[in-house]
Amino acid sequence: MALPVALRYTEHEAHSWLKHWRSWSFSFFVMPLLFLGGLGFGLGGYVDAEAAADTIGGLDYLAFVAPGLLAGGIMQNMYGDLWGVMAGFKWQGPMTAAAATPLRPADVFLGFLAWRVPACAAPATSFVVVAALLGGVPSAWGVLAIPAATLCGLVFSAMAAAWSITRERDSSFPVVIRVLATPMFVFSGTFFPVSELPAAAQGVVKVLPLWHAIELCRGATTGTLGLVEGLGHTAYLLAWLTAAVALGIRGFNRRLTS
Repeated sequence: MALPVALRYTEHEAHSWLKHWRSWSFSFFVMPLLFLGGLGFGLGGYVDAEAAADTIGGLDYLAFVAPGLLAGGIMQNMYGDLWGVMAGFKWQGPMTAAAATPLRPADVFLGFLAWRVPACAAPATSFVVVAALLGGVPSAWGVLAIPAATLCGLVFSAMAAAWSITRERDSSFPVVIRVLATPMFVFSGTFFPVSELPAAAQGVVKVLPLWHAIELCRGATTGTLGLVEGLGHTAYLLAWLTAAVALGIRGFNRRLTS
């Protein structure tokens, strides 16, 4: 389970991505930027015109929504790993084949997850650069939103992989997207402050990892995140990642050795 061994499967993931980069580029790069332009300038113009900036910490709506779209977009992209993992062990079989080599199932999982670091960091970087050029990143600390969004992506990729590896069919995957991913994207502070929700709903939202990721990204891009608060959000996300990795390793061991 040593990481250098696991990176051999990461190499496979990189080669696979290079073969299909055109289809990936739209969802990973183009769609988030379209959201940024449409919501930041289109809807943002109406929000700012109504002086609603007072309810979002004095920020222009573009500056408020950009970090939410960054973290939320990375999360949505990583839910595609539900199908990617099933393809890996069932439909196309590269994970099953890799586990028949000296690579252990845990190596396959960690190698798969390791590729998500550059796969998340690249679109996060392009998003932050474009958002900064458009005026949506008012602080130089905004560069820290890139590792924050990458950590967010790792959490949701590991969760998706840990769930997918236990399934025999993909019938539950659309349900996960509709019941979990989409509401989380809408209500975790992406488009409006969580403080606008009822108190009970606020408590639920603050348990979810996406809210912590958005708070990290927004605190970075606006330069308002304190050290203790930032460490708290990071530790919470790392706890989710640790749990998801443990479940993923367990699931891959069961699936790929049976």
